[in-house]
Amino acid sequence: MSKKIADLLFPNIDKTPDYYEKMYPERNLDDNAMVTRYGPSPTGSVHLGNLFSAFCDMVYARQSKGVFFLRIEDTDQKRAVEGGIDNITSILKSFAINPTEGYGIGGDYGPYIQSKRTEIYQTYVKDLIRRGLAYPCFMSEEEQQEIKEEQEVMKQKIGIYGHYATDRDLTYEEVKENLESGKDYVIRLKSPGNAEHQIEIKDAIKGKLKFPEHDIDTILLKKDGTPTYHLAHAIDDHLMHTTHVIRGDEWVSSIPLHVQLFEVLGFERPEYAHIAPITIKDSETGTIRKLSKRKDLWAGAKYYEESGIPIDALHLYLSTIANTNFEEWYLKNQDKNIEDFIFDFSKQGIGGTSFDSSKLENICKTYFSRKNGKEVFEETLSYAEKFDKNYADFLKDNKDLMIAFLNIEKDGPRPRKDIAKYSDVKEEFSYAIDSMFEKENYSKLNSSKDYDIDMIKRYIDIYNINDSKDEWFNRIKEFSINEGYSPNVKEYKKDPSKYKGHVGDVCEAIRVMVTGRDKSPDLYEILKILGKDKLNNRLELFKKYLNK
Repeated sequence: MSKKIADLLFPNIDKTPDYYEKMYPERNLDDNAMVTRYGPSPTGSVHLGNLFSAFCDMVYARQSKGVFFLRIEDTDQKRAVEGGIDNITSILKSFAINPTEGYGIGGDYGPYIQSKRTEIYQTYVKDLIRRGLAYPCFMSEEEQQEIKEEQEVMKQKIGIYGHYATDRDLTYEEVKENLESGKDYVIRLKSPGNAEHQIEIKDAIKGKLKFPEHDIDTILLKKDGTPTYHLAHAIDDHLMHTTHVIRGDEWVSSIPLHVQLFEVLGFERPEYAHIAPITIKDSETGTIRKLSKRKDLWAGAKYYEESGIPIDALHLYLSTIANTNFEEWYLKNQDKNIEDFIFDFSKQGIGGTSFDSSKLENICKTYFSRKNGKEVFEETLSYAEKFDKNYADFLKDNKDLMIAFLNIEKDGPRPRKDIAKYSDVKEEFSYAIDSMFEKENYSKLNSSKDYDIDMIKRYIDIYNINDSKDEWFNRIKEFSINEGYSPNVKEYKKDPSKYKGHVGDVCEAIRVMVTGRDKSPDLYEILKILGKDKLNNRLELFKKYLNK
């Protein structure tokens, strides 16, 4: 009878599961190779949690010489947004999260979009019905609502199961009669589970997990014949030979259903790795909560690109979330990158990981400190051409000058760490370009000190651009003494009344004049790059500023 019902419901499905088993053979990979997938739904914008999940998919597949594929899971067509798929692929590309196979890329296991695989799902469902493991359910929405209300009053589990599953054992004649009367129906799993029994699985991140068996007759195919996510993902992960399902731990509660689906379909189950959510301490309530695209600007993927945070630096930050030992490794291995690190599920946090903006900023600064001036210039130019066209023109017109400034303090044991994002270059080095500095006109100066303009003029007169750094410093100490300043701070502190100040005050006055700031990278390098003519030009600008 079950075979007759299956043929009645799916007269156009003439293939069997064996057809697709042969169509999608085992992958030719090493035994330890991981096959991972990122399966986004085009129902909204991509946020940091999505990127983190995709990042983990990528790094684990890459280090095991496996496959990382992109599958668009668009079974929920009602919630799909216009341009949602293009948004997903665009953001993955922008964030250098690069699938090796899948939607928009190609491969032997497609189509990689679930809306194009309906016949495959119906083939497997027809087989389940034939084997007595699924059935058509003709319940109306009103009937289901009545069941739900009764279950709520009785404080029972919500769903269609047990004696509530009234269509479980319909005869062929009853099914045919319902179809001929035009009744809508869904296909439900005939769950073999017993909630009094338990299942146990080992999660790669969370360890051993125990659950009651799934016993609800879950919907497999909706009224329009399209699959639910639960069915589609199980069939796709099997046919695409996914070895590891890396996903957010909001899916932990679905494990009993997913395990049961793999069992009734006769599939080998992939290994699960459930990622703890990225959380934040709410500034209003003080409580720990999950990311909110509405409340947290940094939760949205676009924030990082638009604010100028390097994608490689964001990868470094995501790595610190992925493995607790990554940050220490990265700081100790200046000549290595992410590809050299071995990620391990056992080093992944089980609880929620709080978003740490300070850590992200420090990682970004470390990232920039390991780049030479030319690299920083080129990356900043790429960013500016996309988000700040005027500044991009400034950079192109002053390339050599900017590279020289960006190279200051790059060769020593403790390279400069004053840049955390590409937009900082414009902010931190605005004094490098004359036209920008003139427009700025000392507006970034946070000092109320009085500076001796005549003293600075006398210094410029004796400045020698050919001096070595030691010669320069000895010359400025001698100049300071002649001007009534102590040659060092220690001597000044012994008897401040003897001096106008110390050599550091003289350097500060020069620094303020040429940069408009009381703090800057190495002054010797700045003076050498600018040269005497520009120093005199800036002296005149400083005079006007002081006299206004």
